[in-house]
Amino acid sequence: MSTTTIIQKLTGKVALVTGGARGIGAAIVKRLAADGATVAFTYNKSADAAAAIVKGIEKAGGRGLALQADASDASAAQNAVEQTVREFGRLDILVNNAGTAIPKAFEEATIEELDTILNLNIRGVFVTTQAALKHLGAGGRIINIGSAVGERASAPGLAPYAATKGAVKMFTQGLAREIGSRGITVNNVQPGSTDTDLNPASGDWAVPQIANTALGRYGKPEEIAAMVAFVASPEAAYITGANLTVDGGTNA
Repeated sequence: MSTTTIIQKLTGKVALVTGGARGIGAAIVKRLAADGATVAFTYNKSADAAAAIVKGIEKAGGRGLALQADASDASAAQNAVEQTVREFGRLDILVNNAGTAIPKAFEEATIEELDTILNLNIRGVFVTTQAALKHLGAGGRIINIGSAVGERASAPGLAPYAATKGAVKMFTQGLAREIGSRGITVNNVQPGSTDTDLNPASGDWAVPQIANTALGRYGKPEEIAAMVAFVASPEAAYITGANLTVDGGTNA
């Protein structure tokens, strides 16, 4: 009788994922935990979903921590980093996942909507990363969740969102140059259309998105999480400053 040994490549590592209670973020949290990491994650309003994720991690023998924090609030983001380190003693992996889009014609966007997109998608990434860098050492990983539209704006109504994700792309490259000598990698995973509550594959808006892919379907959150887990692993030690698009061929 043969047995299969499961190799957990992230055993002993501590990760923090922003916006980890739903969609792609939740899939990332679960995958990193399954790969052996201790995972803290932030959520804004989805308290029940966050608690369920922690319960699932603990049931599987892992350690998880849900932290209520608005990722666009600088002090809340910084506190989430410090809470993670206080609870688990270290930080090895930061995944800047929290983000939002408000699809509409640019001329119709309000200042408040533009501020929301900018503060969450860019400012939140900046302040969380700054706080994390105080704790990350050699072998550390910073993984930003950008978007395929940060490379190519393939649909109308997403100009501000695409601009912020383009900024995340260049921030990734610039920071990788700055901190490479410290043995910390910085990479940007760029999802295409992914089946989540915010952008369901069954919605009317999905029809043109599916038609724009080479594979003829939406991605699954777990497929994005698989790329994040790889970049977080020791196998990706020589990858930094990269923009890794997972979009079913949308940008091909």
